[in-house]
Amino acid sequence: MQNAPGYELTKEVMATADVFLRESQRLFRPHGLTAAQYNVLHALSDAADGLSQRELGDILVVDRSNVTGLLDRLEKAGWVKRSDHPTDRRVYRVSLTPSGRKLWAKVEPRYLEVTEQVTAGLTGKQVRDAISVLKSLQTGAASWRLPG
Repeated sequence: MQNAPGYELTKEVMATADVFLRESQRLFRPHGLTAAQYNVLHALSDAADGLSQRELGDILVVDRSNVTGLLDRLEKAGWVKRSDHPTDRRVYRVSLTPSGRKLWAKVEPRYLEVTEQVTAGLTGKQVRDAISVLKSLQTGAASWRLPG
């Protein structure tokens, strides 16, 4: 029996995500990073005033409790710091430390080099189309309901 095209597509997206995650370990592990920690550094790299944990969770599309654990480990490593928000005592601002910025500056060019290798066989149109499809899948995944 042949599976529906949507099934095949989501299966391949999940398989690709698994390969990306596994292979990203080769890039990040030598620097003491995980892919999730790299994503935090990436999100904070352009945030001069830092971000709140809620903003980080929204950017990373992860639960706030997961952000807390990630930040605990990054703070312990000395790569991020939490500071009191200037007007809201319930909120911390998270920003990169000088050590975190140095790590980011070291890892980011390597990451960009790898992404160029991974996408080298694709045309600009294929990349744009893939991004569009993936964004549609993200929207669909965020709003699915159980049948019945």
